Amino acid sequence: MDIGRKLSEIRKERGFTQRQVAEYLTRNGCEATEKAVSKWERGMTLPNAEQFLLLCRLYEVRDVLSAFCGMPDRLSTLNTLGKRRVEEYIRLLRQDAEFRAERAEAPAPRLVRTIPLYTIPASAGTGQFLDSSDYELIEVDESVPLSATFAVRLRGDSMLPKYADGQIVYVKPQQTLERKEIGIFILNGSVYCKQLGGEEDIRLVSLNSRYADIPVREFDDFRVLGKVVG
Repeated sequence: MDIGRKLSEIRKERGFTQRQVAEYLTRNGCEATEKAVSKWERGMTLPNAEQFLLLCRLYEVRDVLSAFCGMPDRLSTLNTLGKRRVEEYIRLLRQDAEFRAERAEAPAPRLVRTIPLYTIPASAGTGQFLDSSDYELIEVDESVPLSATFAVRLRGDSMLPKYADGQIVYVKPQQTLERKEIGIFILNGSVYCKQLGGEEDIRLVSLNSRYADIPVREFDDFRVLGKVVG
């Protein structure tokens, strides 16, 4: 179907007269006469891009290609001038926010960083020495708190049900912890993942009730490596 015939059909479907269309165009800065509208609809001339855009607004046409040309390959039925005019219409419509397709928001980029994972596990049972030079680098995303600068793979079940054997925990380096916070500790050369407990004294507490607390005595070599944050 040619553009002029389609313009005529849509105008009649919307209930406008040619005079009303001409007046609308003129009010909106694109001077046109009733005679000009008639020529467009008879295929004698074509509206320019600005006039065509206003016609689409007046007729509430959203899918311009489907309405006037069918599928894109239907452009093959137009001559060179017709194709050029349609391209001009499309270019103008794309510039107008009212006719531009809404774009889905691009997903936010994932924040990926690399931290060391110590391959000698911090014992969740009897204690294992943490060799600071023996680790592998792993990538972590935004689900791991930024405060965590290293990770440790646990061994044992003393921190069940919160942490399982083989689970990786993420650690924020710090030298002190509050009571009931879970951290990584060195006690007399062995490394533990425990909850800091005790009132008058210091104890390393397992969450699994099968394991007894480990007391920290005055003469012990005791250090806090960091707080488990994930």
